[in-house]
Amino acid sequence: MSVGKDDDLSLVRRKRRSWTRDEKRRIVDESLEEAASIAEVARRHDINANQLFTWRRQFGVERAEPKDIAQILPVTIAADTSGEESDPGSSGQMEILLAEGDRIIVWADVETAALTRVLKALSRR
Repeated sequence: MSVGKDDDLSLVRRKRRSWTRDEKRRIVDESLEEAASIAEVARRHDINANQLFTWRRQFGVERAEPKDIAQILPVTIAADTSGEESDPGSSGQMEILLAEGDRIIVWADVETAALTRVLKALSRR
């Protein structure tokens, strides 16, 4: 806040900047250079990184394709042949075998949100 001529407190308003199409294009082009950091380019031009991403979309800059797309694998449902008696309170379980040989076993009472977080984390490996 600042004090005006009459010693009244008045709110300081930020002046909204406007960018020409050429200025936006120049900044977007800078962000596309090899080894350029979006955050650094945005900071250099005193804009928010989200604004730079918006400009990149407006100029039709395509997002990079994900490097590792998870493959869809066949699923086989087999009867439990372990011979163990089921716990009367249990309502089933699921075993997920990952390509690297890791296993995830979840029971029917697993929280969907928690399982989703685990699977997303594993897909990023």
